[in-house]
Amino acid sequence: MIEKVRNIAQQAGDRILQLYQQDHVPTETKDDAQHSPLTQADLEANEIIIQGLQKVSSFPIVTEESPMGYASRKDLKKFWLVDPLDGTKDFLAKNGEFTVNIALIEENRPVLGVVLAPALELMYWAEKGQGAYKNGESITNDSKRIQLVGSDSRFHSTEMTKDFFKKHNIETVKRYGSALKLCKLAEGEIDVYPRLNGTMEWDTAAAHIIANEAHCKLVDYVTGQELAYNKENMLNNYFVASRNDLNFNA
Repeated sequence: MIEKVRNIAQQAGDRILQLYQQDHVPTETKDDAQHSPLTQADLEANEIIIQGLQKVSSFPIVTEESPMGYASRKDLKKFWLVDPLDGTKDFLAKNGEFTVNIALIEENRPVLGVVLAPALELMYWAEKGQGAYKNGESITNDSKRIQLVGSDSRFHSTEMTKDFFKKHNIETVKRYGSALKLCKLAEGEIDVYPRLNGTMEWDTAAAHIIANEAHCKLVDYVTGQELAYNKENMLNNYFVASRNDLNFNA
C-alpha cells in the first residue's frame, strides 16, 4: 500500500508545483484562530488525495480541508489523516519548504506515513516495523552528538521555545518549514525539536511515524507519553521530538 500512497502524494505534489510556479495563486483566509491562509493549491491537492485514497482503501479520510466531527470519528479504528499542503506560509513565501502529508492512523497511532516536499524533490516514508526512508534510502537517527542541534519553525517560533534551547544549552538551531523539521530529525540532521505552540494532528501524523521508525520519539508535554491521535480536539498538546536516547523535561 505504501507505494500507492507515495504515488498519490506525488500526484498532489505535481499539481501543487504547477500552481507554485504561477505568479499569483488565489488565496483566502481561514476562519480559524490564526487566520491561516488557504490557497487553490490546498484545495486542489486535497481533492487529488481524497480521490486517490478512496481507490486504495475503504478507510475514512480526515483532512485539514475536509475535517470530520468527533461524533463521527471517535470509534474509528483506522482512518487516513491528511494535510494536503503543510506549510502554506512557506508555499506563499516561495522558500520550497512545504509538504504533502498523508498518514494512516490505527488505534490512535500513526502506522504509515508519507511526507513529500515537491519543490525540494524529497520524499520520506515509513510503515510501522518497516523502517524509514528518504528517496528510497534507509534513514535513521543514530547520532551520538553531545553538542545537540535543535530545530525551530520558520514562522511559528515562541519565547518558550527559545527558553527551551537556552535551558538545555542548545546553541545550534536550524530552521525548517512544515513537516520537514521532523523529517530532518529522522535522518539525523538535528537531535531535538521542541514544538511549544499549536499544531494540529494532521500536521504531525505522517512525519511522526517516520520519526518513530528512525529511532526518534514525540513526547507530549502534558501526558509524558508518545503523542496520540483522534482526540476530541485535534489540536496537539505541546511536544518535544528527539532522538530516543534523549530525555527532556518542561
